[in-house]
Amino acid sequence: MILKAFVRVFSYKLLIYCESMNYQKHNTLFKKEINFDIYHSTQMGFSSAEIDGFKKKLEHYCVYQERCHEDLKIKMKQLNVPYEYRDDLMVYLIENNFLNEERFAVTFASGKHRIKHWGKIRISSELKFRNISSRIINTALQEISDEEYSENFNRIAFKIWEQTTEHNLLLKKKKCSEYLLRKGYESHWVYDKIQELSS
Repeated sequence: MILKAFVRVFSYKLLIYCESMNYQKHNTLFKKEINFDIYHSTQMGFSSAEIDGFKKKLEHYCVYQERCHEDLKIKMKQLNVPYEYRDDLMVYLIENNFLNEERFAVTFASGKHRIKHWGKIRISSELKFRNISSRIINTALQEISDEEYSENFNRIAFKIWEQTTEHNLLLKKKKCSEYLLRKGYESHWVYDKIQELSS
């Protein structure tokens, strides 16, 4: 049992590492290691039907919208999935393409920029908070075109400048700058734009 638990944890960690580094994970030896049957764990107290129930709920959770590994860890805890099954289920979801952190990061970045108008700094911080690798974060940010990013920044900068009714110019510049920085835009972009709008 100890050996099986070790293999389960090792396989999951190795799979996560390969995904973050964009390695191919179809090596024969590696595939043999990660195909640890979760139903073998039924001897630990849960029936195959119960394990299958957890699997179906997690599949539905991933199909509803893109998820990251941290989302799944939280969801499994909420569902009271026994700790000893969690790595096996995570491997299953990755192997069957229900869970893909690069796909999640790209969707997250584009959505937060286009809908909430976040800048790259805030997007990057939020993805790091979810333990997404630097390589994947960079890939996700590259999916936002420079033209789109610039247009959105200029539009919301102009909008917040027009909506801020502060008569004191210094205070108005301060309020607008703070708003754009909270949105996650680069400080030099913010400084240059506020100078332009206030001139």
